[in-house]
Amino acid sequence: MIYFIIYLFLEVLISVNISSSIGGLATFFEIMLSAFIGISILINFRKTLVENMTAVSYNCIDLDQFQRLNLFTLFGAILLIVPGFLTDILGIFMQFSVFTSMLVNRYHLKSTNCKTSFKENHIKKDSDVIDVEIISNNTSIK
Repeated sequence: MIYFIIYLFLEVLISVNISSSIGGLATFFEIMLSAFIGISILINFRKTLVENMTAVSYNCIDLDQFQRLNLFTLFGAILLIVPGFLTDILGIFMQFSVFTSMLVNRYHLKSTNCKTSFKENHIKKDSDVIDVEIISNNTSIK
């Protein structure tokens, strides 16, 4: 309960300070823009979930990272929808932390252990085989 009261206190202080400096109309547009971004993140969450499930199936990330990535994305999108400057700041940080951890996990730490379908389906060709075409003329051997 005390954390909720602290959150409300900080939300009111930050919202009053920012909205008094940028004005009422800009505050309204910021609330609408952040809600639109949060809703679009929730709409596109299916694509993010599929990408994360593919990363888990190819052993690019483990299950704990999979859960953390998806929870941060969902919770950050919900915070962007809720009006308020503190919730918007926290929601944006949650989106960037997901983006940063995905980049670090995908390209830096586990890039050697990641088995993608491109690497598995790569067709190896023999370099010493010559492709030829046999042309037969319809003459029979007598």
